[in-house]
Amino acid sequence: MADSFPVVIHHNPSCGTSRNVLAILEAAGYAPVVIPYLETGWTRPQLLGLFAAAGLTPRKALRETKSPAAELGLLDPGVTDEALIAAMLVHPVLVNRPIVCTPRGVKLCRPSQTVLDLLDRLPPGPFRKEDGELLIDAEGRRTG
Repeated sequence: MADSFPVVIHHNPSCGTSRNVLAILEAAGYAPVVIPYLETGWTRPQLLGLFAAAGLTPRKALRETKSPAAELGLLDPGVTDEALIAAMLVHPVLVNRPIVCTPRGVKLCRPSQTVLDLLDRLPPGPFRKEDGELLIDAEGRRTG
């Protein structure tokens, strides 16, 4: 199904939440542009634009676990936004994921069902996440 505005996911294939969000997008009939940000890295304008569009601060977008945030001293509340962005440019894994862009907006999609708020159409039901949690029932309604 072709869409006039591409759906974009900043994706980490080793992240279960990111995989679930990609599966939701594809099941709903979207052909998202998948950006493997751990490979491509980030640019400063890209991060600033995504954060502004999603209503995130660099602090809110910081991945604190399973990242070098603690080792780099980034968990201290006194670390400036500029320092966080500089670290994110060097260590792309510091940006929490997945970030999804659709015509309805931009969001950090954690938990994965958050992406449903950005879609014009939902996956047909029943639809379950990798862990078996039901997101869309057999009648096509959101659960939870």
